[in-house]
Amino acid sequence: MQSVTQKNNVDAGIALMVGATIVFALQDGISRHLAGTYNTYMVVMIRYWFFAAFVIALAARAPGGLKVAARTNQLGLQILRGVLLAAQICIAVFGFTVLGLIDSMAVFICYPLLIAALSGPVLGEKVGWRRWSAIGFGCIGVLIILQPGFGVFNPWAVIPLISASLFAIYGLLTRYVARQDSAATSFFWTGVAGAVAMTLFGMWFWEPMARDDWLWMALLCVSGASGHWLLIKCYEMAEASAVQPFAYFHLIWSAILGISIFGETLRPEVVAGATIVVVAGLFTLWRERRQG
Repeated sequence: MQSVTQKNNVDAGIALMVGATIVFALQDGISRHLAGTYNTYMVVMIRYWFFAAFVIALAARAPGGLKVAARTNQLGLQILRGVLLAAQICIAVFGFTVLGLIDSMAVFICYPLLIAALSGPVLGEKVGWRRWSAIGFGCIGVLIILQPGFGVFNPWAVIPLISASLFAIYGLLTRYVARQDSAATSFFWTGVAGAVAMTLFGMWFWEPMARDDWLWMALLCVSGASGHWLLIKCYEMAEASAVQPFAYFHLIWSAILGISIFGETLRPEVVAGATIVVVAGLFTLWRERRQG
């Protein structure tokens, strides 16, 4: 992947990003279905086995093969990244089962704001008053969704907030290791380290699975690999700053699935809060692009 020259075809990149969000939303829906019946750790573990096989196959086909893909002077950080992402996925999937897709994703989409807020102290990047204002604006949106202090606050609502925080730290570490390692190396260790961690932990939670659910599990694995493949192609086609705003389509597809398949309801405060978070997130992306 490191040898690919970016084509800067923004229209194709946007189409691939939207396609990736559709696939990831389907993946979330299948994860919710399976984790509602079986142990979350087992579901994520099997999903990671396929993901690891996918990244190993990609690395083997790339110039230099597995040796080049695995080469890094930041092994500890790369392993930490992989473990953090695996933990984040477990927490997110558990959140789907207790909160539903809509409420979980409405809070989770604040992660770009968390990345912006932490990029200063962690990466030494300059965060100006405009982005700090957007971060504060987005926090208001999250509070509108969570409704603390109104007597109806669901303590489970902090789960997607924890998930978003872990994903933000993962994203910051990804930026940090990118100063020395290629995208191919980071992608390789994301899959391999996550699969090893989930196997060591998830094997203690194995339980028999019905034949029909193995079909859903196979679809979950294929959708995960397909989604990452679409993202790879997306970033080959266009700059990340041009296509990243379209990642918010993930929330729209999740809401459609949640309402049509799982009978969830779209609360007015979730719509209002999520809108504020998305607007704030888009502003921070715009400011990063301007400064870049």
